[in-house]
Amino acid sequence: MDATTAPHRIPPEMPRYGEENHIFELMQNMLEQLLIHQPKDPIPFMISHLQRDNSNVPRIVILGPPASGKTTIAMWLCKHLNSNLLTMENLVAREFSSLAASARRHYQQMKTVPSALLVRLIQERVSEEDCVRRGWILDGIPETREQVLMIQTLGITPRHVIVLSSPDSVLIERNLGKRIDPQTGEIYHTTFDWPPEAEIQNRLMVPEGISELETARKLLQYHRAIPGILPAYPKILKVISADQPCVDVFYQALTYAQTSHRSNAPFTPRVLLCGPVGSGKSLQAALLAQKYGLVNVHCGQLLKEAVADESKFGELIQPCFQKEIAVPDNIIMKVLGQRLSQQDSIQRGWVLHGFPRDLDQAHMLDSLGYQPNRVFFLNVPLDSIIERLTLRRMDPVTGERYHLMYKPPPTMEIQARLLQHPKDTEEQVKLKIDLFYRNSSDLEAFYRKAITLNGDQDPYTVFEYIESGIINPLPKKVP
Repeated sequence: MDATTAPHRIPPEMPRYGEENHIFELMQNMLEQLLIHQPKDPIPFMISHLQRDNSNVPRIVILGPPASGKTTIAMWLCKHLNSNLLTMENLVAREFSSLAASARRHYQQMKTVPSALLVRLIQERVSEEDCVRRGWILDGIPETREQVLMIQTLGITPRHVIVLSSPDSVLIERNLGKRIDPQTGEIYHTTFDWPPEAEIQNRLMVPEGISELETARKLLQYHRAIPGILPAYPKILKVISADQPCVDVFYQALTYAQTSHRSNAPFTPRVLLCGPVGSGKSLQAALLAQKYGLVNVHCGQLLKEAVADESKFGELIQPCFQKEIAVPDNIIMKVLGQRLSQQDSIQRGWVLHGFPRDLDQAHMLDSLGYQPNRVFFLNVPLDSIIERLTLRRMDPVTGERYHLMYKPPPTMEIQARLLQHPKDTEEQVKLKIDLFYRNSSDLEAFYRKAITLNGDQDPYTVFEYIESGIINPLPKKVP
């Protein structure tokens, strides 16, 4: 049986996603929370905790070449893990979403969705309650290294990445034999899964895009992209041969999806990333959060969330946003302290960026007991930052983001309508850089054991230096 066929034939039931262990861990965690917080009214507290708990839900990415069967495996995993399937098709088809409507219009015209728009669609979907409570399985996305970086920067981190692999010759043969029932949408195969009913046989059709030439083109595109994707998921990636019976592929994928990853960190990391705007702090924080399970604490994002949640702190922050003035340090510290004192931050550790920006803030952070045990300064030359930021553009029609040097628009028509965000003007960028370096020497003196890195390199090279600095502290200066 081919891994791409017979999605209607579901394997026999297996125990759900570690149900017994999950219930035990949930009860143990709830008792810990009650002892730590000692709420006056424990019943509403426990209900609120259960609503927030998503520590064990599936977050899985399934990748593979055309005809490898990744969608079938993803569908079966969704059924057995009681999770949500996220595909390009169902993301674009979502109702009541302005992002999805924009994506549909672009897909109808171009047969593709801009990476920036696709990633925003994913972010919107995984933030919804059913995905928070039951998790998600992302089928065939990310497709490029650019999408990987965008997804990681937004803090969307899978727990397991499964890559299906099979020889191209096998995949081409599989695709050529595919047939579809136009009435039911079920997939059949001339060799592996031919229906016995003559009525069904007579109405089967050949799907579009499965010719040998078209399949070879898609395979070439996949093989070009996948080497840039896999290094983004160290320690959580498993390659499974798809050149075996479909059920065998499924059970191997299910077994892997039910494993727990242990952190490689030898202690509970409390990491502080410092650097000017455009130095890559957000991406490095996302990579650390993904690999080591740290809580990604972006100070600016916390303030925006406080306003969006209409919390008591948000009411104090909103006027500052409206007047475009700095939020007072004491309010920032209360919002930040609230996040860093939560149990997940205490148990798993955290990576902080966007604060402190000056010596007073560093003293405040230290005095309240939130001392980082690893501090990194990302050093990027002024010219490189200006090049990174001032050449960024956005297409107001599609929402796609471009860079005039690294990712230029494909046509002159698109280039003519591109817009620059006001914060990306050279004047604004220089103001922010000057502000950072005005305080950076004081911060470096305060964090005497900090490690200074050259941030003007490939982001994964920078990450390797940061990772080495976490596991084995390096000398103060790193090339």
